[in-house]
Amino acid sequence: MTDPWVALEPGADPAERVRVLRRAHETFTEVGTVPQPVRAVVADSWRRSARAGVGPDGTACVELADGDLGAYRAEHPLARVMPLFRELLGTFAADGEHLLAVCDAHGRLLWVEGHPTTRRRAVGMNFVPGARWAETAVGTNAPGTAVAVDRPVQVFAAEHFIRQVQPWTCAAAPVHDPRTGRVLGAVDITGGDGLAHPHSLGFVQAVARAAESHLALLAPPVPASDTPELSALGRDEAQLLRGGRRIRLSRRHSEILVLLARHPEGLTGDELLCALYEDESVTPVTLRAELARLRRILGPGLLGSRPYRLTVPVESDVAVVERRLETGAVTGAAAAYTGPLLPGSQAPAVVRLRRRLADGLRTALIARRDPDLLADWAHAPWGEDDLDVWRALAAVRPTAAVRSRLAALESELSAPSALSARPALSARPSRPAWERRPQR
Repeated sequence: MTDPWVALEPGADPAERVRVLRRAHETFTEVGTVPQPVRAVVADSWRRSARAGVGPDGTACVELADGDLGAYRAEHPLARVMPLFRELLGTFAADGEHLLAVCDAHGRLLWVEGHPTTRRRAVGMNFVPGARWAETAVGTNAPGTAVAVDRPVQVFAAEHFIRQVQPWTCAAAPVHDPRTGRVLGAVDITGGDGLAHPHSLGFVQAVARAAESHLALLAPPVPASDTPELSALGRDEAQLLRGGRRIRLSRRHSEILVLLARHPEGLTGDELLCALYEDESVTPVTLRAELARLRRILGPGLLGSRPYRLTVPVESDVAVVERRLETGAVTGAAAAYTGPLLPGSQAPAVVRLRRRLADGLRTALIARRDPDLLADWAHAPWGEDDLDVWRALAAVRPTAAVRSRLAALESELSAPSALSARPALSARPSRPAWERRPQR
């Protein structure tokens, strides 16, 4: 197969592939191993689904309904491109007896439209507006997996983790904010086996790109600012916006800029060495070379020396979250927190800052007891194994899905023997979930 994101290679027999996948699915749910020919993207998704406590006989939970759903959809950025989605995908969905679906970044379905008969069938598995179809809720599926891995993806038949969904095939692509690059949600086409074709994946990806272009046209122009803006949350490579120019930084340069932005007074070479490197054998020459490369990338007039410092104030998303927490603006802090700080970084000072920021925010969320804020954290990749947050969420929103996930987490903690016996289904990561790399 030339494209691992396409479900069926040319010439494959769909019926035979379904039989093979069903046997593979049963093997995984029984013993925790993934046999061939399950694609790597699906195998990884099955493992994530199992770690999240999803059962193969589960179903989606409707979290938003009626007025709550209407208000949320009206304010969501993707509402502005729904006419475009309908124009490009609506007729295709209706004529082919498929469904057009759009979800948010947490996998909640916002719109489900298309052929009336197909919509009625989809109601049986709660593929309806307001239902959560994130991987952590219902396992492998195209819209949920697309936002989890930030890639267009097809899911064919028994590649779905939940058996109830296995008669369906779907293709979805994430849609990004054209200014920040953040995932806003995904656009999906769901129907029968005929969608397991490279054209459906390419089509939905083209629609997602068209939506991003349309959003860029609708967005007001960003005024040039004298204050550079550093975005480092939820990404391994920070981005600096300076005078309308976007600069993508390497991981090491990202670490340096994050630390210098926090220390406007500057840092000596020795202080930077201790902050950046666990290995004490790293020499000052290595650091000076990194700083010289960074100075060339940033351009003149931003990076000073003796001590190393930023010569103008730099606004960072880390500082925004910290300021809002300090003033008690928990909702605003949660909105600005788009993921762990440089999650792949092992620089000692960055690790400490990453943990302090996440711990401060989650503590504030638990104290606030707002069910929507807690749910957003718990269903994010960094919160899916956060036992304290799930307990707080269960106290204020004790739905069956929340209680089930909490029970699974508590069972994992209390049963180490079961943990070692079925590693693929119940093993938890050695690091906190919020400290793991995001799926980007």
